This record gives sequence, structure tokens and C-alpha cells, in this order.
Amino acid sequence: MPTSENMPFDMTERRLGAVVRRLRRQQDLTQEQLARRAGLTQGHLSKIEAGMRQSPTAHTIKRLARALGVPVTELLE
Repeated sequence: MPTSENMPFDMTERRLGAVVRRLRRQQDLTQEQLARRAGLTQGHLSKIEAGMRQSPTAHTIKRLARALGVPVTELLE
């Protein structure tokens, strides 16, 4: 199975964005609500979900995981 180390950039970022979007929708949260919980702007979150945000920092990923109530590893699967 490919890991983030050997995946092309766009695949990794798109996958992260898709997972965040899926979890957000499962919890019936808007982008604005999740962004507020995670301490991000809605625009930043939108770019992450669209796979357009290059390499979100570990800090940002941790904040999203905490805001979604999931382990960081779930966002990176």
C-alpha cells in the first residue's frame, strides 16, 4: 500500500481533503463550523478539502483531528 512518502503530492493532499470533507459531512458540520472549531479560516479549510492547500502543517492536521474528534491517523489513511 502506498504511503505518504512515496505518493505524488496531489494524491496525498486530495486524499487528506476527501477524508476531512467526509468526516465533516458525517458530523453535519459546515466548513465554517469546522473551521471555527479548528481555529482556521473557512477559506483555508476549503482549500484543504479541495486538495489545493500544499502540505498542511502537522499543527493544522492535529487541530482538524481534534475538532473532528478523531485520531490524526484517521485523517492520514
